[in-house]
This record gives sequence, structure tokens and C-alpha cells, in this order.
Amino acid sequence: DPATAVYSLTDGMARLYKLLPDGRRQIVGFAMAGDFLGLALNNRYGFSADAIDQVSLCRFDRRDFDRLVGDKPHLLRRLHEFATHELIIAQEQMMLIGRRTAEERVAAFLIAMRDRWARIRGPSVTVQLPMQRVDIADYLGLTIETVSRTLTKLARDRVILIVPDAVRILDEPKLMARARG
Repeated sequence: DPATAVYSLTDGMARLYKLLPDGRRQIVGFAMAGDFLGLALNNRYGFSADAIDQVSLCRFDRRDFDRLVGDKPHLLRRLHEFATHELIIAQEQMMLIGRRTAEERVAAFLIAMRDRWARIRGPSVTVQLPMQRVDIADYLGLTIETVSRTLTKLARDRVILIVPDAVRILDEPKLMARARG
């Protein structure tokens, strides 16, 4: 679609994805409160987004948003911080998919989600996972069966506890060690 607006996600979670020519979907990320959507550098959006749970958005006309950023240097700094954070996430995602085992990928994903939630709500051992396991699998380049088996193994090893729409980290050092391989 034409990139005519920028959105600020103020509540909830959205799935960011790209449809491949053969009809498959590749999830490229999960947007959370405080994230911006639609900061396209060209005239078309680079990916699609849909709500995972109840979301609230603030919509800005692209031209008005560009003027606002030009008039407010502190907003430009915030967008720079956001873009840098997104770049780091993308680089970590490349590493995650490139050379890690399934267990390392799932453990790293849980740690990353814990850290992202901590920025919004403060530290917690409970990691909210409102997305479906198939979304996690798609994001990590795994099958849903592999994600389910890996979460079950982490639970059986008493590293995490699986609860509805979340996991609780029971042994952070072990989870961190498994994420590193």
C-alpha cells in the first residue's frame, strides 16, 4: 500500500510480516507499545501488520508527521533511538536464524521478549506471549512442532513454567546459557 501514514502503537501487540511470492508468510517482528509502524523510506510500506490482541494506535498523516519531526528535535532523537533499537533487533534476528539450534533460538526469543516487556512494564519473571506458537515458529524459522517440543523441554528441565499466554522464567542463568549455546 502507499505509505501515507505513520502509526504509533500505544497498546497491545501487532505481528509484522511480509508475504512471499509463493504465498508463504515470513514474520519479521512483533510491534509493542511504544513502537512506530510505517516509517517507510519510500512511497510504499515494506511490510504488513495485523493485531495479535487488542491494539490501540495513534495515526499521523505522513506529511504532518514529517513536519512535526522537523520542528521537534527531541522527537527526532526518539525516532533515531527507535531505529537503532530496531536495527539491533534485526541484526540479532539474523544471528538467531543463521547459526543457532532450535533450543538456542527459543531461549533467545524468550529473553528478548522479556527484555522488551521490561521496557514497557518493568522487570518480571513472567514473559507475556500473546502470539500463537505458529507465529513464534515463523519468526524463528522453525516448525510449530519444534517450538512446542522445545518449550516443553525447557519446562521439563525446570527452566521455564508454561502458563496461559505466557511463560515464567524459573532459572534465568540456565535460560541465558541455553540462549548462548
